[in-house]
Amino acid sequence: MAKRNRKLRNELNELEQSERNLYLINSKNDNISNRMDGLSLREILPKTQAQSDTFDAYNEKYNLLLHGCAGTGKTFISLYLALREISEKSSPYKSITVVRSAVPTRDVGFLPGALHQKLEVYELPYRSIINELYGRGDAFEVVKKKEKLNFLSTSYVRGVTLKRTIVIVDECENLNFHELDSIITRIGDNCKILFCGDFKQTDFRNEREKQGMHNFMEILSSMQSFDIVQFTQEDIVRSNMVREYIIQKDRGFSIG
Repeated sequence: MAKRNRKLRNELNELEQSERNLYLINSKNDNISNRMDGLSLREILPKTQAQSDTFDAYNEKYNLLLHGCAGTGKTFISLYLALREISEKSSPYKSITVVRSAVPTRDVGFLPGALHQKLEVYELPYRSIINELYGRGDAFEVVKKKEKLNFLSTSYVRGVTLKRTIVIVDECENLNFHELDSIITRIGDNCKILFCGDFKQTDFRNEREKQGMHNFMEILSSMQSFDIVQFTQEDIVRSNMVREYIIQKDRGFSIG
């Protein structure tokens, strides 16, 4: 056991090289173009190769599929890049639309309240990210009030045409092919779309549903307007514990 633990520690040390945060923040960002109604967006610099590839592909105007390990900053940098772009005066995009399943069952009917009240529970991760990006505890509320950030459940995507918005489809590993197909065919004029997910973490048990996700990825990989970036264990930046856990999980440990 001690020998195995030493080997694991060596693997972790190789990954760590130096203590890494999820991102680098330039807190003295004075870029006027990145300001929105009194909010100043902090400058974020990529910390890993996959993050750097994402920045490059986004700047080259590609739509994106970001997939791979948890804790690699896929959602964080997607929101940052989208906020940065809609803050530009010359941007063709006026808002960000986050699309996701409202609950694991993809049915918000049993939750109390109107639809916007049901979705508020699932806005919490984005509230934290946006407040961090602007360095203000009220940033999320300001951005939402200005209608720069909207949320859409996959349960209500039919019949919608999205225009002049950057669409972030989060946790797409739990969307089946029909849902993914419904979302991408809602994209109208002056839109960009980013899919974020970790297909190893899918809640699906049905092989047909799993295959649907892979079929969708194959379609995107054949499209010239898309770039696909894979995030691996080396890109995990959330915490050392998360990195250690995923290394162990990927080794194929079984319970019982």
